[in-house]
Amino acid sequence: MCQKAIYPGSFDPVTYGHIDLIQRAQKIFETVIVAVAHNSQKKPLFSIKERVDMLKKATDGMDGIIIEDFDSLVVDYARKHNIGVIIRGLRMVSDFEYEFQMALTNRKLSHDVETIFLMPSEQYAYFSSRLLKETALLGADLSSFLPKEVERRLKEKLNEN
Repeated sequence: MCQKAIYPGSFDPVTYGHIDLIQRAQKIFETVIVAVAHNSQKKPLFSIKERVDMLKKATDGMDGIIIEDFDSLVVDYARKHNIGVIIRGLRMVSDFEYEFQMALTNRKLSHDVETIFLMPSEQYAYFSSRLLKETALLGADLSSFLPKEVERRLKEKLNEN
């Protein structure tokens, strides 16, 4: 049985949906490494340092959670750190096709790393970081979607641009 899993993503910014998945994974694995991807193709709003910092604050006090950044293929990171499971979240059916392709590609690249899909609570299934950034631009109250500190930082960052 695997004792460690990796939950990779851009986390730009971290949402209550991400935190929900981290807590679900925490019930299954002794250690969950939340790995923040550098992935410059997504053009993140927050720097890697900011995203790691927000995740560390959002998961403060959670046992077995490690926050790190990475700049490689997820399967390479997993092999290097002796991790046998990648955690991915599925919010809606629309996520499935992309996530399924990625899981099969990762399996082809590394047959010893499995992907497990977790579903968030229903209250978090319909929004994404991208949608929340767009909503924040219009001045919406995001307190039911984001930790208070993350909401504050998001609005500050958007006002800078």
